Amino acid sequence: MSRTKVAAAKGDPSTNPSARWAYAPVAGSFDEAFLPSGMPRRHWRSLAVSIGRMGLDQLTRRWQAGQQLIQANGITYNVYGDPQGKERPWVLDPIPMVLADNEWAGIERGISQRATLLNALLADLYGPRQLINNHRLPAGLLFANPNFLRSCSGLTPPGGVFLHSYAADLARSKDGRWWVITDRTQAPSGLGYALENRYVGARTLATAFNGSHVRPLAGFLDTQRTALQQLAPNRRDHPRIVLLTPGPSNETYFEHSFLVRHWGFPLVEGADLTVRDNRVFLKTLTGLEPVDLIVRRLDDSYCDPLELRGDSVLGVPGLTQAVRSGHVAMANALGTGLLETSAPMAFLPSLSRHLLGEELRMPSVATWWCGQERERRYVLDHLAELVIKPAFRRAGEIPVFPGNMTVAERASLAARIEDDPEEFIAQEQISLSTAPVRTDEGILPRHVVLRVFACWDGQSYTVLPGGLTRVSLEASSPIVSMQGGGGSKDTWVMSTAAEDASAPHIPLPAPEPPSHTQAASSLPSRQADNLFWLGRYAERVEGGVRLVRALSPSLSGEEDFGQTATLETSIQFLIALGYLPAESKGMTIAQARWQLARLFTGMIYDPSRSYGIGWNLTNLRRVCWPLKERLSSDTWRVLQQLDSEFSRNPPSHPDQRQVAQMNLLDRVIVNLSAFSGLLAENTTRNDGWRFLEIGRRIERTLQMAELLQAAISSAPFDTEPSLETLLQIADSAITYHRRYFTTMRVEYVLELLLADEANPRALGFQVSTLVDHLRRLPGYEWDEEKPLPLALAENLLETVRLAKPEDLAARDADGDMPALDELVARVKTGLYDISNALAERHFSHLTATRLSF
Repeated sequence: MSRTKVAAAKGDPSTNPSARWAYAPVAGSFDEAFLPSGMPRRHWRSLAVSIGRMGLDQLTRRWQAGQQLIQANGITYNVYGDPQGKERPWVLDPIPMVLADNEWAGIERGISQRATLLNALLADLYGPRQLINNHRLPAGLLFANPNFLRSCSGLTPPGGVFLHSYAADLARSKDGRWWVITDRTQAPSGLGYALENRYVGARTLATAFNGSHVRPLAGFLDTQRTALQQLAPNRRDHPRIVLLTPGPSNETYFEHSFLVRHWGFPLVEGADLTVRDNRVFLKTLTGLEPVDLIVRRLDDSYCDPLELRGDSVLGVPGLTQAVRSGHVAMANALGTGLLETSAPMAFLPSLSRHLLGEELRMPSVATWWCGQERERRYVLDHLAELVIKPAFRRAGEIPVFPGNMTVAERASLAARIEDDPEEFIAQEQISLSTAPVRTDEGILPRHVVLRVFACWDGQSYTVLPGGLTRVSLEASSPIVSMQGGGGSKDTWVMSTAAEDASAPHIPLPAPEPPSHTQAASSLPSRQADNLFWLGRYAERVEGGVRLVRALSPSLSGEEDFGQTATLETSIQFLIALGYLPAESKGMTIAQARWQLARLFTGMIYDPSRSYGIGWNLTNLRRVCWPLKERLSSDTWRVLQQLDSEFSRNPPSHPDQRQVAQMNLLDRVIVNLSAFSGLLAENTTRNDGWRFLEIGRRIERTLQMAELLQAAISSAPFDTEPSLETLLQIADSAITYHRRYFTTMRVEYVLELLLADEANPRALGFQVSTLVDHLRRLPGYEWDEEKPLPLALAENLLETVRLAKPEDLAARDADGDMPALDELVARVKTGLYDISNALAERHFSHLTATRLSF
């Protein structure tokens, strides 16, 4: 034996990467990276050496950088029942899964063939059913399957393509063979996460990635989009395509927004669509626009509450009939969930020979359907060696392992199988392969399952050269599930081909610009509604920050040195704004300080207080979530930063808490300025931006009206302290002092903050800008009558312009300011009326709309 081989056998770190990693493969499982001898497999060698040289500490730093990138990009996955909900960051291991090119070639051929076979199987089962009539497939597997949609029987999708996208979960047994353990045929998920894994992974291990011949993923989404555009019935040059999502609470909602950003399709929910005269329409600002193709991410039964599942609130009533009428196509076609069960796997080898004239290249894990006598006898005789599953997937039902049961439990299971055999299948137990994963304890083996993706390209099925590798949470657990807390890996398919080696490694495909017709299309009503409230909540957060920031210094015992708000002024202000009860005026100084400190802490940190900054920030994120595809990555990063700022608990000591809160508010005001600036500068001046601005102007007008009333008409006769505080909150103190070389006067403050349409903080500026945006909304120019929102806004602007500051500043004999109070009341009522009119016309479509064909 050579010296090198002896050293390797002894675990010499200089020659054995697994020794440097302190990595020990799991006995009885195939290890993806290392041979039983401890040496790396040929296609892993370069990566193993690179990571070995890097060491665990540097790899951990790379992993932390990757986690920060995931957080900044808002890559999330909703684990149902998890307290983090849809905010749970995506879990990515920095060490990729590596596959050799020759091995991948076999997987690629097998997956393409399998997708073709399943598509042919669906075409027969929803068509002539010759396989049933000729007894090549038991009728029970069709008619007893709850996923069989009888209402879709006889439907033929455009081009005869049922499966436009397909995914398969692959597992490798201990002898090294790949098996399909699950087919995903309804709305396969994971593609977006696989592409994001490549983006993050290529940056995390940039040197190793660039030094390897990894097949790029660029082009797959383009291929899929082009094929989808060709599927529309009576295809026009630019068909309208939408992606139908269950909504932000769905586990993979991030992926939905990711896909539409790259495809350029609108992301819609069921409530955004309606069926009229057997046609599907998208509710937009200009009315109802026809939809040609729906890329769905809903399960079959949820798509139509009228014909499929009556309790669904996610689908579109009448959608099945629209599909049946041929006016709209769906990808994947309705009814494809029929094959998302393990039962047909037992028949695929013979069906492949019959339908394709070929042997099945990518076999399923050995499967027996208990509805057949011979197969049932085999299952009962070998019960302890198999996994028993329901023949048809149902919520809450999980596989059982008879080998882990007592004799009595196994006998009970056997009796259930005998009583209702068609409801059970059995499968061979597979010892999943393992791959290296970075953990806090070092680099350790974890079980992996590989999900691969295929799409119809117009002629055949194209397979993504890679996939989503999922990782088990614990080494002792063979269960690989993201819902169970597992992780993921980037998947590198190595290549030796010259064209692949020389191809640029582009992490994500650059999408083509949308067609002119699609680009000119109106905004979906729901997104306009969310943008409107995004503007309002952004202003509420900023208004709350500016208020607390201006009043917090009053908690200090020192009342000089430029302090703008005294304790008395702050109490008066907060009473007038409704934050404190009227009896707070009689508090002692100590009581007042304690009350204010408690109020400010709650406003900043407590998300349950509807008037607080935390509550409004929570709602800001809520309306931002369905707009992920419309917000730039920089805008989303700033929002993430805002959220992280308020997620920290306040210091326990009062003195430390006050300093920490002031520092926090100073940082937040900068982040809010960045957020507002990015929304203003990075958002195209289209209808969406106008609704964002309309929401902001309405909210800022409302805030200014309430501040004017609190600081002036509700203030005592000596209004100077309140006026100075008001100017600080309105960020207009410097303007006032440079313009008016005098002490505080009410009429001058009203001129600056109410009448001055050149001051971006003034009430008059907000209303004037609001009118300008409303005039540019779609459809307003061709209305025979002036639209109600615009008419109300113009009336409000006239009211503000006619108001004279000197008249508003006048007090009556009782010290009240009736003119100012009346104006504030009219402004608030006018704003509420405008908001309601906008909702009726554009968001809920209570007014008449037009149909576009």
